[in-house]
Amino acid sequence: MMRGLWAAASGMAAQETNIDVIANNLANVNTTGFKSSRVDFQDLYYQTLRLAGATTSEGSQVPAGIQVGLGSRPSAVQKVFSPGDLRQTGNPLDIAIEGDGFFQITSSDGKVVFTRDGTFSKDGQGRLVNADGYALEPAITIPAEAQSISISADGTVSVMLPGQTATQQVGQIQIARFMNPGGLSNEGHNLFSSTAASGDPTTGTPGTSGYGRLAQGTIEMSNVKIVDEMVNMIVAQRAYEVNSKAIQAADEMLQMANNLRR
Repeated sequence: MMRGLWAAASGMAAQETNIDVIANNLANVNTTGFKSSRVDFQDLYYQTLRLAGATTSEGSQVPAGIQVGLGSRPSAVQKVFSPGDLRQTGNPLDIAIEGDGFFQITSSDGKVVFTRDGTFSKDGQGRLVNADGYALEPAITIPAEAQSISISADGTVSVMLPGQTATQQVGQIQIARFMNPGGLSNEGHNLFSSTAASGDPTTGTPGTSGYGRLAQGTIEMSNVKIVDEMVNMIVAQRAYEVNSKAIQAADEMLQMANNLRR
């Protein structure tokens, strides 16, 4: 059986994964805080037919060997954490991170997860929560009688209460950073969880020691670039097509061999 059949088949399978990732990027072009992904590929094992440097029967040394590759496969799907564009919303509970960092969210099972999506609301108890009702960590509660809410660049949350002339601080937003954000695990719902590859989170005050600043009334849009994804899709489609042509060529060569007559 020709090696090219299996090598080309592995190439087609790899491009199917590539298209899956590109399609997911395009599907999330309007998802707040979404980070695009890219597929990295690597070649498979090689079948060695002759070693480089081998000695021939005449005593000379072979300058180059013969190795035939057996195809390719995806090696990683990496998140691209470049910043997305910021959009003003006017909603005082919308918050964007300008720079490095993640909001901390307490999920329904009590686990702390992380997000770049800063579209927060108040629940029935006045706590700041995300779209799924998961509370911001550390928890911040807005008094029911608050007339206005102010969130400073360093994460200080203050409210104006009736009968007062000065704002009152009700909480401090802390954000988390990771040594390797590309190692975070996607949990869906705009959430990430830490892994051994990402390292443990380090928390700090926004705007200090490399942590990003907060921008109230603003959200971070997806960093997906539609034109780039369309070009990537065309390249992936053509790569899939040319691998299918290699399978077709190998099949035709086998057909010719089968039809040989004495």
